[in-house]
Amino acid sequence: MNLAPRKRYTPEFKAQAVELLRTGKPLSQVAEELCISSNLLYSWRHGSQGVRAWQRRGMGSRRALRGRRVARPAPRGHPPAPGE
Repeated sequence: MNLAPRKRYTPEFKAQAVELLRTGKPLSQVAEELCISSNLLYSWRHGSQGVRAWQRRGMGSRRALRGRRVARPAPRGHPPAPGE
C-alpha cells in the first residue's frame, strides 16, 4: 500500500485559518473553504488557545506540571485518606 506524503501547513496558514474562526464563521464552513478536515482545524484552534491560556493563568508549562500529584477530594461518604 503506497500512502501519499502528509501535507504540511505553515504556521501562517494555521494562524489565518484560526483567525477566520474568530470572525464568527462556522468551523465546518471554514474547513470546507480551505479544503482541510474540520478535525484538523479544531486542533489548530484548540492548540492556539491552549498554550496562551496556560501562560495567562500563570500555571507554568504543561511539561513542568507533568508528574505533579494533585490532591483530589475524597469521594462522598468516605473519610479522607491518612495524611490529607
